[in-house]
Amino acid sequence: MKLLLTSAGIKNKSIHDALVDLLGKPIADCNALCIPTAMYGHPWVGPGVKAWQFISGKEESPMVDLGWKSVGVLELTALPSIGEERWVPLVRETDVLLVSGGDALYLCHWMRQSGLADLLPSLQAVYVGMSAGSMVMAPRIGEFFVGWTPPAGGEETLGLVDFAMFPHLDHEMLPHNTRAAAEKWAAGMRGPAYAIDDQTAIKVIDGAAEVVSEGQWTFFRPDGTPE
Repeated sequence: MKLLLTSAGIKNKSIHDALVDLLGKPIADCNALCIPTAMYGHPWVGPGVKAWQFISGKEESPMVDLGWKSVGVLELTALPSIGEERWVPLVRETDVLLVSGGDALYLCHWMRQSGLADLLPSLQAVYVGMSAGSMVMAPRIGEFFVGWTPPAGGEETLGLVDFAMFPHLDHEMLPHNTRAAAEKWAAGMRGPAYAIDDQTAIKVIDGAAEVVSEGQWTFFRPDGTPE
């Protein structure tokens, strides 16, 4: 799998260059599918105008508006009600999945319910996550980020990478996302973790992670101590 796990989209040249490197060709030659599902589970971003802004590429976090050859919408909550032959070929043929922020547990639930979670490891598409769209790839998100509660409870996510993520580090609009909060969160995660700001992303190729940043980030060892 090829992943670009961002806090806030393609915010700078370094992250943009990492995306192009993962794609292996210019953005203008790539077909994209955007996934807004996580937004509907979070009271700050959906449903409504912000979901439309993401899909239309009119928000402040660059993802959909990068100049793709084409952009389609893949709404995960709809997939269980239609046959796999209607959507699986589309996903297999696309170059990139653009996955919005919102609520990571809500997104995880619908990734599993839709069947996309099972499909992801076999895809050739590059997976680009933003905030919750990135966090969902971790084994867990931690109690700090629990909002929507899944039917079975808990805060476990897909585990397609072996580390957890604390996005929006020291963001001026998120006063609780402080470095001290990140350290407390990391101490309870029982595994490797990253705290990243909006100028940072994590590039993952076949499980090997590399930080791409023009901002601030911290790696935490499994015992919660910063490296």
